[in-house]
Amino acid sequence: MNKPWEGYVKPFRIFGNLYFVGTQPASSHLIATEEGLILLDTGYPQMLYLVLENIRALGFDPHDVKYIIHSHGHYDHLGGTKAMTELFPGIVTYLGADDIPYADGTLDLTWAKELGYVYYEAFTPDVAMHDGDIVKLGSTEILCLSTPGHSPGTMSFFFDVTENGRTLRAGMHGGVGILSMGKKFLDEYGLSYDCRDKFFAGLERLKKEHVDIQLGNHVDNNDTLGKGAKLAENPAENPFIAPEEWGKFLDYRRDLLLAQIEKEG
Repeated sequence: MNKPWEGYVKPFRIFGNLYFVGTQPASSHLIATEEGLILLDTGYPQMLYLVLENIRALGFDPHDVKYIIHSHGHYDHLGGTKAMTELFPGIVTYLGADDIPYADGTLDLTWAKELGYVYYEAFTPDVAMHDGDIVKLGSTEILCLSTPGHSPGTMSFFFDVTENGRTLRAGMHGGVGILSMGKKFLDEYGLSYDCRDKFFAGLERLKKEHVDIQLGNHVDNNDTLGKGAKLAENPAENPFIAPEEWGKFLDYRRDLLLAQIEKEG
């Protein structure tokens, strides 16, 4: 999307202390804790101002963001981070260890070129995430699991959210797009095809995780926009609460990649 700001989405609360603050081309989520805010992905640099305005529209202050946790090292998920950390010094940034060469500009693999941009926003993350890490702020604990494939350092996240005494588990696969595992992209950059095997293994591993509320780092991963509209119409029936969706989603993404591999011959 050459004009990502055209995909503006009004922010809303998903459940408990979990909010959607992103836009249509790339999702961002906010977790409000007793000790500050956690932002999951900053999105495109061209849409950062929308993310910040969405945070303010919900009654929060971007100055209270303590952590930025990235799902993976592609341009549409970390592009806004350099500017945000310059605007709000002291924010601690997290990224999967194997994607740090993407973020700091060592490897030209942020997918910026494929999206029609140049990656000028290189930065060095403060914390390299590894499999099994737990990021804690206030009473929120986020389990970080390594799920490579879409990128080597893709991380998936799981954490509890509570509303009116009811606690549910939210989960997000950190990267399911199959184009970065396609023959054309892998051959162009001389990358190994074993990313596909790692992706399949990650999907099977995540099936063991219970998820009540599936999140997506793109709105089409969990029908964010459709569910948000339904939630606005009838807050008593929250469509984001759908435990049956998680396994089906993982199987669907597996089948998409299998179909691409078959198509490539």
